[in-house]
Order: sequence, then C-alpha cells, then structure tokens
Amino acid sequence: MFCPKCGSLLMPKKQEHKRILHCTCGYKSRDLDQAKIKEVLREEGPGIEVIERDGSETLPTTDIECPKCKHGRAYYWLVQTRASDEPETKFLRCEKCRHTWRDYS
Repeated sequence: MFCPKCGSLLMPKKQEHKRILHCTCGYKSRDLDQAKIKEVLREEGPGIEVIERDGSETLPTTDIECPKCKHGRAYYWLVQTRASDEPETKFLRCEKCRHTWRDYS
C-alpha cells in the first residue's frame, strides 16, 4: 500500500498493541489487524520463445588450429583473469567441434 499524502510505500509498525501502516511523512493508517492481503494471479498471454545460443556467432574469428579436431578456424575473446598489470588471457573456441582452450601468449 502507498501513502495517500506523499505516495511512498507504507511500512508495517506495532503501536499500542495493534499493527498499523505508517509513512516517513507522518501518515498513519487504520488498524492492520482487520486488513486482508489478497493475491490475484493473472493468466499470461503468449510467451516469448527463447532460443539458446552461446553468443560465439558474434565473436571475431582467427586462423588457428584446434588442438582437438585440427580444424583451422576459431572464435576468440579476451578476459582479464589476472592482475591489471598482467596481459589478458585469450580464450578460443573451435568453429567446428566447439572445443574451448586458452592462449596465454
């Protein structure tokens, strides 16, 4: 529930052996013991179809031999895995077999 004065969220509080909702602006609601909480579930419309991809289709590629299948092309990306004064680690993923490996050079 929201405060009718300022629009802030009303917070529950115990006052004189009863629970009330109060606001930082000074507004106080009626006795909360008589209030009822009601939940309304609405039926969702048609959902969104999720297509799972690993995102490698948008990564740059390089000519390098895969250590697993010997294919000659792989996607790559750089990640700072060590301290900032150290060089990045280059990760590569084979286009053909999807094998992933690191290149520290």
